[in-house]
Amino acid sequence: MMPLPAAGMTQILPDATVEADRQTVLELTSAFDQAQEAIRSRNLDELMGIYSERYNHHGFKKEDLRKIWAELLSDYEFIANIHTFSAIRTSGEGNNMTVEITCSGALWATSKNSKERIPIDSWHQEVHHLAKEDGEWRIVGSSKGASARPRLFGSAPHPLF
Repeated sequence: MMPLPAAGMTQILPDATVEADRQTVLELTSAFDQAQEAIRSRNLDELMGIYSERYNHHGFKKEDLRKIWAELLSDYEFIANIHTFSAIRTSGEGNNMTVEITCSGALWATSKNSKERIPIDSWHQEVHHLAKEDGEWRIVGSSKGASARPRLFGSAPHPLF
């Protein structure tokens, strides 16, 4: 059987802590689904739409991610990912609302050259910090403040999702 060009899934655990209204949750999952569709269709410009212009995650900026994703889309023919949300917490109101999503997941791909499945990234209980910009949810980077976890020796910053 020939693999699909890409696959992705966003799920919220049944026992997840959800401190957001239904509409916000639908918008957030839709933002991740749109990013996954952009990976499937290999549309780099659309994929970059999930990231804020002010994105900063452990020194990675949006332009850094663009280079990384361009290389991944060039070198791999099958890219798949999964996002499992265990908490969604909002703060602020209206146009000033921000969201922290606690997420575990993985990103893997099939090499164009070797045809081997390659793990690209995986994360456990990372906190995605999002803000609404121009009416759309965008990833700003890692959470700030007390909820941000310190990086342990030898751990990667997981900049992609």
